[in-house]
Amino acid sequence: MAPGNCSAGRGRGTAVAPAPEALRPGLPAGGPHWHTVRMASAPEPRIDDYIDALPPWQQEICRTVRRLVHEADPEVEETIKRTRQPYFVLQGNVCALLATRDHVNVFLYDGGLAPDPRGIITGGHTNSTGRTVAVYEDRALDEDALREIFRAIIADNRAGGWRTLTKRASLGG
Repeated sequence: MAPGNCSAGRGRGTAVAPAPEALRPGLPAGGPHWHTVRMASAPEPRIDDYIDALPPWQQEICRTVRRLVHEADPEVEETIKRTRQPYFVLQGNVCALLATRDHVNVFLYDGGLAPDPRGIITGGHTNSTGRTVAVYEDRALDEDALREIFRAIIADNRAGGWRTLTKRASLGG
């Protein structure tokens, strides 16, 4: 395995990567990091490339979101869609990342079904496909709330996905 590359392939099994300092010289030490989270599949190196190209504050946000989605369920898989956008999937899309000039969007593919009791969702409230959490520099991300939203989306995906659940609810069953 090459230094800085935490995947040796896309094999199954539980991957637990070495400490982040060993993988990526220059990463800030300390605190929980996505590399230390149990994962059922290997991390997607193109997501590493996407994150590494960002300013440091956006890297931190993206790595935190990545860690949270894998904490929500270790079976979540990583992929790239739309040429370069990081997606996290498990029986359907869970979330995607998109860094903009002044914030990072976390797209939640929940069909508006996942509860948001702490009010962290910032956009897409009337969108029938998904909503967003915009995370700005120097603003704290409510990690517990986002992890719970991920868990709700994953549970909905396992139950057939938000489209199936919405249709089932509209049919009264």
